[in-house]
Amino acid sequence: MAPPQVLIVEDEVSQREILAYNLEAEGYAVTRAETGDEALQLFRECEPDLVVLDWMLPGVSGIEICRQLKRTGEGQGVPVIMLSARTEEHDRVRGLETGADDYVTKPYSVAELMARIRAHLRRSRPASVGQTLTHEEISLDPESHRVRRADQEIKLGPTEFRLLATFMEKPGRVYSREQLLDRVWGRDIYVDSRTVDVHVGRLRKALGVHGGADPIRTVRGAGYALG
Repeated sequence: MAPPQVLIVEDEVSQREILAYNLEAEGYAVTRAETGDEALQLFRECEPDLVVLDWMLPGVSGIEICRQLKRTGEGQGVPVIMLSARTEEHDRVRGLETGADDYVTKPYSVAELMARIRAHLRRSRPASVGQTLTHEEISLDPESHRVRRADQEIKLGPTEFRLLATFMEKPGRVYSREQLLDRVWGRDIYVDSRTVDVHVGRLRKALGVHGGADPIRTVRGAGYALG
């Protein structure tokens, strides 16, 4: 499974690089943006799992960027941690009311910010931090690499396991083949999109080995979803 992707939007080079260094040291994939316009473009391209967003940016402010991100369907489910030198209560309230999921004032403790990032990723990407996932009669334990359906153990290969974990993190969400390639195989590996169909077929076969309805839905022209 590809590591969680974090988008850092910060125009101060030193702060941006210190945060990126700490995130990469913990195994996260990091994308950097210096301006609001660049952040919006990169958000669409990299589909991050979490955004760390500075309020004071050149051009479009972090507040406006947050508002625009939360208007989109994909942006609504992505945690946004806002960074700001504004310490007044009304500023914090404004940031949260705009759609930010958390508000951290500068200067901040990197250790505390990292803890907040981990906490939000436990909710948005639970499998990536080792949490057991359940959906109806299927359970998946990332740490022991075990899958069960209706109390029957299911044997999955590594790719099928990562594929199921991706589906189970967000049941009902439709993933395109390209999105699955990024999340399951990784952005730096070239794999033909038809490979996704092969592995989805293998996953379906494995999940149905003890009977039961096919839990994976094919959405014509769009991709696949669980449930």
